[in-house]
Amino acid sequence: MTVTRAARAFAVVVASALSLAGCGGGGAAEPGGTGEVVVFAAASLTGTFTRLGEDFEAANPGAAVEFNFAGSSALARQINQGAPVDVFAAADPATMAQVRDAGGVVAPPTAFARNRLRIAVPRGNPAGITGLADFGEAEATIALCAEQVPCGAAAKRAFEAAGVTPRPDTLEQDVKAVLTKVRLGEVDAALVYATDVEAAAGEVEGIGFPEADKAVNDYPIAPLAKAPNAAGAQAFVDYVLSDKGRAVLTEAGFTAP
Repeated sequence: MTVTRAARAFAVVVASALSLAGCGGGGAAEPGGTGEVVVFAAASLTGTFTRLGEDFEAANPGAAVEFNFAGSSALARQINQGAPVDVFAAADPATMAQVRDAGGVVAPPTAFARNRLRIAVPRGNPAGITGLADFGEAEATIALCAEQVPCGAAAKRAFEAAGVTPRPDTLEQDVKAVLTKVRLGEVDAALVYATDVEAAAGEVEGIGFPEADKAVNDYPIAPLAKAPNAAGAQAFVDYVLSDKGRAVLTEAGFTAP
């Protein structure tokens, strides 16, 4: 299995689209569980889906999963612009709806996981962050996701519930970029998903807050209408929704939707 950076992956799939167009049509569907399966997935799924891809390939020796991990909104735009993708897994229903409303999915998407926000601080919490109120203080250096991506939209709901106006020093395009700021000690605090704090255990510390219950994201997944490998797409989605897929998601800190 190959995990590419977002820019490289998009270049690859666009090149594939041009190649297919030159051949006079789309790629033929492979038998279920075989062939290359291109999956666009939210950045917060990076570790979990990488493992699921490895497990899927082990269970289906003829399959090869190619991932593109990035902010869900950026992935939705690429899909709607014609990138030849088999499966889309978004970090919230609103972003998946952008693809669904453009006729990009075969059937109604299925929610497969749930995530909620946590405050992430550098190890030792040097700034003494205790809750969302600290995000409105000028003294704290803060990183947040931009509002147009799911983690940013969730953060907005949390701040509204808390009655806090945040003062971010940086707005990032996906949650992994936000988490990196914390890991490197470039900010005092950030809002990321609980699963990201879990994945970075030992490098960052997580702080819960009551308003997180107002900012819960359900993650939908769907095979795409123009999937070059429709059978492989459905097989991968079925694997994510299976008991084996659920076990991997639960271990990573996701809960059932």
